[in-house]
Amino acid sequence: MTTPQPALLIAGHGTRDEAGAEAFRDFVRELGHRNPDLPVAGGFIELSPPPLGEAVAELVERGVRRFAAVPLMLVSAGHAKGDIPAALAREKERHPGISYTYGRPLGPHPALLSVLERRLDEALGSGERSPGDRSDMTVLLVGRGSTDPDANAEVYKAARLLWEGRGYAGVETAFVSLAAPDVPSGLDRCVKLGARRIVVLPYFLFTGILPERVRQQTEGWAAAHAEVEVRSADVIGPEPELLDLVMERYREALEGDLRMNCDSCVYRIALPGFENKVGLPQQPHFHPDDDGHHHHHGHHHGTHSHAH
Repeated sequence: MTTPQPALLIAGHGTRDEAGAEAFRDFVRELGHRNPDLPVAGGFIELSPPPLGEAVAELVERGVRRFAAVPLMLVSAGHAKGDIPAALAREKERHPGISYTYGRPLGPHPALLSVLERRLDEALGSGERSPGDRSDMTVLLVGRGSTDPDANAEVYKAARLLWEGRGYAGVETAFVSLAAPDVPSGLDRCVKLGARRIVVLPYFLFTGILPERVRQQTEGWAAAHAEVEVRSADVIGPEPELLDLVMERYREALEGDLRMNCDSCVYRIALPGFENKVGLPQQPHFHPDDDGHHHHHGHHHGTHSHAH
């Protein structure tokens, strides 16, 4: 008899916006439909039903003893680092005999960057300019914002990866709460850097109160700056890329393959403009103090290993 594969538990943040909460629940249902042989359940840490504990109980009632939990979050902030692990530890006490592995947050992943790029093209529309005309367009990527510097830094990393190789005039970063710069300050910064066309891109998975706040603040700023063309892009949404990425995180968690930043490594992933680097053999840097280099001290080879 084969051991059934561990179930998939999706952990969400929670929102007071019913449409956003329903988008999460729909997403969990779609994952189940796409993977009929896999028990799938999802719950929230706070603010909206069902709670994560209810999702675990649902899996246990279906006979599940092992599962992998994937946080449906773009960055690793307090919820992914502390709240979800604490909630899972509590569920293990409530349901003796269950075991679980914990996956990592979703971003910044090339598949999500592709969706963001699509959202920017959609925001440009088919007006006087083609979507390919990006050289005079500045993007303002707006994250949730956190008291965790690491989480905020992840948004900057996503912004930089979005900029690389895609031909935008620039990609700046702002936050809708808890961290500076806020949206109006981010737009001001874009203008100071010479921007005349700006697309504000919410770095959010689904619709909700905070993405709507981003749109309202953008519209308010634009009304007071008629000389600047400003557009708003849509959230990522339940795209096929997002469904596939959750399953990738599920498999990683099961296999113990929780890699560092290999999602955005030019030697593994074909990032725009750097496709020729994929799979290049890596050479160690020459270090004069390294064992085995007792001769020729002071002579540096002057080559960069990654270019070999």
